[in-house]
Amino acid sequence: MNFKVGMISLGCPKNQVDGEIMLQKLNKSGFETAQSIENSDLMIINTCGFIEDAKREAIETILEVAEYKTAGLIRAIVVTGCLAERYQDEILKEIPEVDSVVGIGADKDIVKICQKALMGIQTSFYPDKKYLLLEGDRALSTPSHWAYIKISDGCDNKCSYCAIPSIRGGYIERSMESIINEANDLAEKGIKEIIIVAQDTTKYGIKLYGEYKLPELLKELVKIDGIEWIRLFYCYPDRITDELIDVISQEEKVCSYIDIPLQHCNRDILNAMNRNGSYDSLKELLCKMKAKIPNLALRTTFMVGFPGESDEQFEELCRFVKDIKFDKMGCFTFSPEEDTPAFEFDNQISEDIKKRRADVLMDIQYSITETSNKSRIGNVYKTVIDKKEEEHYIGRSYLDSPEIDSGIIITSSRELNPGDFIDVRITDYDGYDLIGEEI
Repeated sequence: MNFKVGMISLGCPKNQVDGEIMLQKLNKSGFETAQSIENSDLMIINTCGFIEDAKREAIETILEVAEYKTAGLIRAIVVTGCLAERYQDEILKEIPEVDSVVGIGADKDIVKICQKALMGIQTSFYPDKKYLLLEGDRALSTPSHWAYIKISDGCDNKCSYCAIPSIRGGYIERSMESIINEANDLAEKGIKEIIIVAQDTTKYGIKLYGEYKLPELLKELVKIDGIEWIRLFYCYPDRITDELIDVISQEEKVCSYIDIPLQHCNRDILNAMNRNGSYDSLKELLCKMKAKIPNLALRTTFMVGFPGESDEQFEELCRFVKDIKFDKMGCFTFSPEEDTPAFEFDNQISEDIKKRRADVLMDIQYSITETSNKSRIGNVYKTVIDKKEEEHYIGRSYLDSPEIDSGIIITSSRELNPGDFIDVRITDYDGYDLIGEEI
């Protein structure tokens, strides 16, 4: 009998890649992939545990799947990922319907773990994080034309609010050869857009080669036939070098799009976060990038409500957002995470104030986006088709990353398929989305 396994992967793209590697191991061992909970014999919940909202989502998901087991619709539940690594046997204690809880270093043993769960054998296994799989064959869970590539994992930055180093461990990275081989394999499978992810993408190379190698890696990836776009995520501002800026500017396949999670702009808040920078230094970097990379799309994330953040410091952040005019911006409120220095900081800020500040910052960004979208009317963009919806298509230009950004609502006189690249003239906008027509 071939058992059917389903997976719910929560959190970041890096976690999603881990899930894809585990699924492929299961597929190769004879498990079939199920597309829904009710059609599964076993469910894997690949959790996130980064901040309070992520933990809540993970626990709610586990409880929801547990109801299927209680009703006799599935046989076993395995919990993996960051929440499992962080809270370990607490999950088994609090949610007895769960059969197995395993840490991130156990991903390589997922087949045995699932087999045991189906036999009624409980597994509680947390090997060293150094055994986390950085590479391997994957059962892609993304659409057929784009995929993530994880080039490293773990983190040594030790930001005072962040639990990632304690959850994922220290910084580790893959060889350039293995990354290029994977990108070639993806291209042969029809992938046209690859998104480079890591905990700290710009640090790539320092562990294996003793120097930053992201620019060199990009120069090799652009040589791969079939790859149209390469997109960069999670770039640390301290390590955005002139060489990296030049590569983004000069290589046509490297999207003029970069994700730089800045977190704040106030020097004192950044110092308390154990991060570098200030309003002036960050502005200087971003302005240099804009000057050297034509039509650069900047994405960032900010944290509001960090302990001790004054009204004046928050207002400085608001000025910074108005000043820089980011193309894409996310905002989340400070989440006090146990086992991080900031958990013990004085001057914790109330949830009401945090939420109000987040709303204010996102309102500012919405106005910026509206003005920007209006200015794009009449422009023509190379656009990839993601899907069809009723009488129109949804696509993206280089300005938009899948899953987290907006897109373009497109009309066309011909039949289009996901992964097709076309030219689109922007005719209007609707909130964050652009509206256009194929030309």
